[in-house]
Amino acid sequence: MSRRGALLRCLFLAAIAAATSAAEENNPVTRAGPPRGTLLIVGGGAMGGLWDVFLRLAGGKESEIVVIPTAATTVDGEDAVLGVLRTRGAVRVTQLHTRDRSAADSEAFCAPLRSAKAVWITGGRQWRLTDAYLGTRVQRELEALLARGGVIGGSSAGATIQGSYLVRGSPRDNRIMMSPGHEEGFGFLRASAIDQHVDTRGRADDLRPVLRAHPALLGVGLDEATAIIVRGDEAEVVGKGQVRFFPAPEAAVHVLRAGERFDLGARRLSTASR
Repeated sequence: MSRRGALLRCLFLAAIAAATSAAEENNPVTRAGPPRGTLLIVGGGAMGGLWDVFLRLAGGKESEIVVIPTAATTVDGEDAVLGVLRTRGAVRVTQLHTRDRSAADSEAFCAPLRSAKAVWITGGRQWRLTDAYLGTRVQRELEALLARGGVIGGSSAGATIQGSYLVRGSPRDNRIMMSPGHEEGFGFLRASAIDQHVDTRGRADDLRPVLRAHPALLGVGLDEATAIIVRGDEAEVVGKGQVRFFPAPEAAVHVLRAGERFDLGARRLSTASR
């Protein structure tokens, strides 16, 4: 190869490397967490300072926030969460609710999501969320919100729905861990099953049967008043209690407290925690 040809080849390879680096920067590759955006996944119970964490992640009190209360048994007027957020200084809070899938698929209904910086999904029963929104424009707009760097938070049912496998999805009884027809979550945290209220309801090992049936899943069990902040493949624990990470059906559980971090992709303590 001539010197000129070699130079051109080097320039060509450098251009490919630069383009690849730029593409990875714009579309980072992750194995579990969202490539863009942030998740706040709360184990239920009293929120306390976790509301301030949510508002900080959302970009402050002026950010547009949408509250989705559909997991509740009934939604009569504004959900109490809107008042809580306003009391803490949020000034642009909107409620979004329907049980009509055709409405959930409409552009007009989803309009608030397109300008929102953050979304909060309240507690209740997670099957109501999938019946209303799974596979609709609402779910696609939530994914788009994350893709533009937004924040999705939720507690209890609003936590479990963020996993890919929906535990306790049975409309009959929330003690049923696997319910055919209600086993798919929104999948913001991929290849995962998320449980909540672990400490107060004696659920420390309830995820084991799910993981034996679906061994590719990462199990995440959250105490009340406790959360993980997920950015990319890293989860940081915040709050009062513990978070249990089950990397495999029979593997030892990793129990983390506030300030500790877990690598969701590698399924081990992150280097920051070690």
